[in-house]
Amino acid sequence: MKTIYDFEAVQINGQSLPLSQLQGKVMLIVNTASACGFTPQFGGLEKIHQTFKDQGLAVLGFPCNQFGGQDPASNAVIADFCQVNYGVTFTMMQKVNVNGPEAHPLYQWLCAEAPGLLGSKAIKWNFTKFLVGRDGRVLKRYASMDKPEKIAQDIEAALAA
Repeated sequence: MKTIYDFEAVQINGQSLPLSQLQGKVMLIVNTASACGFTPQFGGLEKIHQTFKDQGLAVLGFPCNQFGGQDPASNAVIADFCQVNYGVTFTMMQKVNVNGPEAHPLYQWLCAEAPGLLGSKAIKWNFTKFLVGRDGRVLKRYASMDKPEKIAQDIEAALAA
């Protein structure tokens, strides 16, 4: 059986990140976009990051351009946008696909571990969130409209477990 620690991804700055480096942390993984109605959630994600990072939370943002072409820019432009507009200091990854045959292996695993509404494995839109426990297993999947502050209680519970 796989855990999240079996995967690797590339940070927006081009450095590889074996997720095993985050072993023992709670993770909130989000597919993001810079020109989406949910883009202001970057602010909430940063607040969650600042609130819980010292307790062991790692927030990982994965830009994706698969929904309405809402993140067509380069990784460098996306990084600047997130920092300038929302003060993002949590880990941003390089742009990935989250659906289809070209989906990043991490997202293939996340979707299989925590299907969405009616058992759908596909990501429906930007800002779908996955909460992963300290043991590397998916605890819960959240829809785009679930604001980061709404899931703070679940994050606290995962950190306390």
